[in-house]
Amino acid sequence: MNTKERNCPMFNKLKFLSLYYTFHLIKPFKPPVPLKPASTILLIRDGDEGLEVFMVVRHHQTDFASGALVFPGGKVDPQDRLHEMRAFCDGVDGINDYSLSLRIAAIREVFEECGILLARINGENFLVNAEQLKALEIYRDALRKKEIYMKDFVIKENLKLACDQLHHFAHWITPEMVPKRFDTHFYLVQTPEDQIGLHDGHESVDSLWITPQTALREAKEGKRIIIFPTRMNLKKLGENKTIREAIQFLNSSSIYKVMPKFVRNGLNVYLTIPEKAGYGKINEPLEKVMWWN
Repeated sequence: MNTKERNCPMFNKLKFLSLYYTFHLIKPFKPPVPLKPASTILLIRDGDEGLEVFMVVRHHQTDFASGALVFPGGKVDPQDRLHEMRAFCDGVDGINDYSLSLRIAAIREVFEECGILLARINGENFLVNAEQLKALEIYRDALRKKEIYMKDFVIKENLKLACDQLHHFAHWITPEMVPKRFDTHFYLVQTPEDQIGLHDGHESVDSLWITPQTALREAKEGKRIIIFPTRMNLKKLGENKTIREAIQFLNSSSIYKVMPKFVRNGLNVYLTIPEKAGYGKINEPLEKVMWWN
């Protein structure tokens, strides 16, 4: 751990929380805090050095993963759950309402946070192009401020959300003893070629395209803060060299629900996840795990 990382407010908070949760392993929170459904998107493209993913740096004042390099995403909004939204989505046959709300939230969040819109003009086969997106940009901040909701947006602009472009990548649940818990589904998406991602300047203050390998290396070197679930999914994504490989891998595999477990060995506490989840053998000392903030 270098000096810069030790002086980071998030690091100091994580150090405190590691001790706090170690104590509560003896007397866990009862009952567990209810889960909040959330969606995360891995926007990918083929780059010169291999597969790249779009990531943002969270604002230091956000209530989750402050200052960390993360994938875009957020909590499901009540408006994302409206049953009538199904009529404004492509590729949702056989998907239940809960799964549909997660996909709608994912598309909304990536538009708000990155300016990338996974939608089509009703009746068209292709995603909105750069020129069409420019005309829709005014809705980005309005959605974030809840001055307008997705239903009104798609009706007014005659849009259909491209849920068929989302590939289910992973499913993670926050451990039971943690006071802020999420039921998070990760989706892989091939980024539209003529759309350019850009952070919103509110929840996120920077953005970049980066290979999973580079992100993991910079985290190890102390140049980046990357929380545990993000790091694990970067590792999983990095096993593929191209978009085609990544999608083929998902089509041939199943999604395993991951809820990390705490294991105590004497005075030491470790975080583990099942090896069959596809992330390898994970057994990390709690004080080294970037999870909470």
